[in-house]
Amino acid sequence: NALLGSLVVLAALATSCNAQCYIISNQNSTPNKCKDLNGVIHPLNSKWKTENCEECTCDQGGIYCCNTAAVPVDYDTNKCQIIFNKETCTYTVVEQEDPGKTCAVSGWVL
Repeated sequence: NALLGSLVVLAALATSCNAQCYIISNQNSTPNKCKDLNGVIHPLNSKWKTENCEECTCDQGGIYCCNTAAVPVDYDTNKCQIIFNKETCTYTVVEQEDPGKTCAVSGWVL
């Protein structure tokens, strides 16, 4: 039972971690290179970070990108709002009435 419980937790974690990833097919790119959504060409087996805090890699199948910023998911949405900082790739949850006060967050998803 402990093994089964561990597998269920691991599967749930893997699902939430992969929820913000996407693949761009390499069918329209030149051989040994990948073209991203902005039209930028990247060499095969390269890795980079986008301005939207995604980490991407180029391989034979295409470009695989995943969000690197943990997103708050369990907070008081009526009282609080999220603010995204592109410089640090982080979210802050603050009160709508007083943005100087942070709100408690119980859950984050990557």
